[in-house]
Amino acid sequence: MLIEQIIVQGAISGGVYALLALGFTLVYGVSGVVNLAHGSYYMLAAYMFFVLGTFGFFGSDPMMASILALIVAVILVGAVGGITYRLAIHPVIGDEIAVLVVTVSLAVVFQQLMLLVFGVSFPRVSWPKGSFLLESASIFGISVEYSLILAFVVSLVLFAGLMIFILRTKIGKAMRAVSQDREVAMLMGINTKRLYMLTMVISAMLAALAGIFITTSIEKSTGSWLWFRPLTLSFSIVILGGLGSIKGSLVGSFIVSFAEKTVSIMVPEGGAIVGVVPLAVIIAVLLIRPKGLFGKRIEMEE
Repeated sequence: MLIEQIIVQGAISGGVYALLALGFTLVYGVSGVVNLAHGSYYMLAAYMFFVLGTFGFFGSDPMMASILALIVAVILVGAVGGITYRLAIHPVIGDEIAVLVVTVSLAVVFQQLMLLVFGVSFPRVSWPKGSFLLESASIFGISVEYSLILAFVVSLVLFAGLMIFILRTKIGKAMRAVSQDREVAMLMGINTKRLYMLTMVISAMLAALAGIFITTSIEKSTGSWLWFRPLTLSFSIVILGGLGSIKGSLVGSFIVSFAEKTVSIMVPEGGAIVGVVPLAVIIAVLLIRPKGLFGKRIEMEE
């Protein structure tokens, strides 16, 4: 039964982790920006969803209000991602140290804003009581909430959609061109400024979805899942898969998820140390294979 639990829970979590990692690797792949504020979009979305869904902004039907809150929160966080890129990241793009300083500063600012609003005792983000999403289904004898199954399905659909977008659409082909040679792409008439901002918006929206889906599945207060935990998680995944590799991010998400579930289930008091697993993955991969499993800066070619 323990093996079945690791397989089922690891697969479900891995699919949701992919949403978080895909946004991170997409930005790096297209613009070369290591966005250390990525975890902040996750955090902002979770608490936007909480505020919009809790205080009756969208009527009295709890389920409909939650769905609308999710949609609006994702859109708002996408807008925040675009604005922060234009105002703070774009002016220093090309200077790797400056980008790191700016993005980690943004992360701290966003976290302090959340502390100012909610205090140190963060409320739990959850779906409304009585929602069918809180009910469970049995998969190989393991009870799994419908909310997690929904998150898993959505993540795989979005991954497939993102791959189709990148490989088949005009904008996606422009992203691939910029990722391979920015100067040549500019000579071909591609507006890199606009493309970078669009990439940041998509990245922030993916992180937002991950933030809502993951925090609603956490049993306790989500205060421990502020910007640093999702950042280390997404960073470890993209390091494992290879920076800029979308395929690597998907594979890395499942590896990290299975590793976390194995530690939390098989190791005594493993739940207390599970947060160390992504960091251990980073160290192990950098020592053995510094470029990650797929070993490319960017993998957006067919």
